[in-house]
Amino acid sequence: MAEIVLFHHARGRTPGVLAFAETLRQAGHTVHTPDLFDGHLFDTLEKGMEFVEELGFGEIMERGERAVKDLPSELVYAGFSLGVVPAQKLAQTRPEARGALFFYACIPVSEFGQTWPKGVPIQIHGMDADPIFVGEGDIDAARALVRDVEKAELFLYPGNQHYFADSSLPSYDAEATALLLERVLAFLAELT
Repeated sequence: MAEIVLFHHARGRTPGVLAFAETLRQAGHTVHTPDLFDGHLFDTLEKGMEFVEELGFGEIMERGERAVKDLPSELVYAGFSLGVVPAQKLAQTRPEARGALFFYACIPVSEFGQTWPKGVPIQIHGMDADPIFVGEGDIDAARALVRDVEKAELFLYPGNQHYFADSSLPSYDAEATALLLERVLAFLAELT
C-alpha cells in the first residue's frame, strides 16, 4: 500500500479533507494530513487566501517541507488546490517520490526550477468549467505536464465547482468525487 501526504486547500484542513483521507485509509493506505494553518479554518476561499498572503507562499512551502521531514522519502504527494503548491514542490524536488495527485490545481513545472522527475507518475483532477482551475491557467500547466511526462493523466469532470471533492462544503459533487476516488485508488494500486 502507498504512504501519502495530503495537503489541504485554502479553507484549511476541513472535515471534508479529513474524510477524503479516511477513505484512502479504508482502502489500506497510510495517509498523513498535516495542518499548514495551525488549526485555522475559513468560511470562504477569499478569507483563506488572505491568511495565505499574510503568511506568504514561501512559508506555506516551508511548512510543507517541515511536515514531511520525518517521513520516509517514498511518498505520494497529494494536494487540494493551495495544497498542490507544497505537494508539487516536494514531488519535483524531494528524491524518491512515488507519485503525485493534484486536485483542482497545477503549477508550471518550471516554477520549481526543474523538469518533472523521471518515472514519477501523476494524476491531475479538475472541473472543466472551474473558474479557478480553468480560468487562472492551471489547466494549461496540467496539459503541458501531461504532454511532457510519460506517466501523467489529466481528468476533467463536468461542472464549475472548485472544491468539488470536499464533502464538508456546499461545492461538493458526490458523483464527480466517486469517479475521482475510483481513479485515485486505481492509480495508488498500480504503485504497490
